[in-house]
Amino acid sequence: MIWTVPNILTIIRVIAAPFVALSFAVFERPFADWFAFCLFMGAAFTDFVDGWYARKFNATSAFGKMLDPIADKAMVIIALFSLAVLYGVNWWFAIPATVILLREVLVSGLREYLGDIKLDVTNLAKWKTTAQMCAIGGLFLAAGWNTYFDVADVKAAGELATRKMKIARVGGGYVFYLSMGLLWVAAALTLITGWDYFRKGMRYIREADGVAS
Repeated sequence: MIWTVPNILTIIRVIAAPFVALSFAVFERPFADWFAFCLFMGAAFTDFVDGWYARKFNATSAFGKMLDPIADKAMVIIALFSLAVLYGVNWWFAIPATVILLREVLVSGLREYLGDIKLDVTNLAKWKTTAQMCAIGGLFLAAGWNTYFDVADVKAAGELATRKMKIARVGGGYVFYLSMGLLWVAAALTLITGWDYFRKGMRYIREADGVAS
C-alpha cells in the first residue's frame, strides 16, 4: 500500500526538495533564506517522524524503502547547491560539502549493487545526519539573518539604531560559525561512516568474486 503516513511524508519531502532552491527565484531575500530554512528543517523533521512512525506501527513498505533515501539525498544535494550559490564556492564550504556529496554517491552505488543485502544504519550515522541537517538549516538561517541586517543598516536612522543592529548582527555571526563547525563535524562523521559502509560492503563483494576476506 502506497498511501501510508510514512510514504506520504516521504513524497512531501521529494516535492519540497526543489522548492528549497526555487524559493530564491520566487522570493526576495531575506524572506527566501527564511523560507528555505523552514522548508528544509520541516523536511528534516518529517524524515524523523516517518521513520519513527514506520517502526512503531510496522508501516514499512517497499515503496517507502525505495523513495526515502531518494528524498533525503535530493533535499541535501539541492540545499548544498543553494548554499554554494549564497556563500560562494569557498574552501571552507566546498571541502565538507564535497565530502558529504561524494559519500552519498558512493554509498548509494554500494547499496544499489548489494540489492537485498542490507547495511544497517549505525548510531554514528544517525549523529552524522543530525549534525548535517542542523548545519545546513543553520547556514540558511545565518544567510537570512545577515541579509536582513545588511538591508536594515541602510535604512537605519540614528546612531542608537545602528548600534543595536550591530549587536544583533553578532548573533547571526555566531549562528554561521556554529553551523559551519557542525558541517565540518558532519563531514568528518561522513568519512568515518562511509568507510564503515564500504568496508562492510566489500566483504560481500569479495564473496561474490570468490576472494577470501
